Amino acid sequence: MRAVIQRVLEANCVVDGKITGEIGKGLLVLLGVEEKDTEEDLEWLAGKIANIRIFSDENGLMNQSLADCNGKILLISQFTLFAATKKGNRPGFTRAAKPPLAIPMYESMIHKLSTLTGTKVEVGVFGADMKISLINDGPVTIIIDTQQKE
Repeated sequence: MRAVIQRVLEANCVVDGKITGEIGKGLLVLLGVEEKDTEEDLEWLAGKIANIRIFSDENGLMNQSLADCNGKILLISQFTLFAATKKGNRPGFTRAAKPPLAIPMYESMIHKLSTLTGTKVEVGVFGADMKISLINDGPVTIIIDTQQKE
């Protein structure tokens, strides 16, 4: 599993002209699921996302988590995070999980993050053509890959 986490002042997802998810201060999380991902990977990554300390404290240091600043999460599925670009100019996506695996993992991540943060997780629409708008704060962008836990 791979996540691109962006600290944002605000973010939203629009599908067919309608907002499907919207947050103020918080994290925009782009989530890619790989065929070999497990429930253990999901648990580990959810814990990292919910507790990552990338919000500024009173001294301007990145020392606060979502809970510390009452932040929210906008979670967007994004299979393109597993693009293979080594050969040619057209990316391949064979490492990305197919919908029968990816959808349940995405839905499990929504539930797990909601449980860990105690707040509703805002979402996009799996497989849809989504338009994501955000104001990146910092900018702060962190990439976490469950295959690189150590």
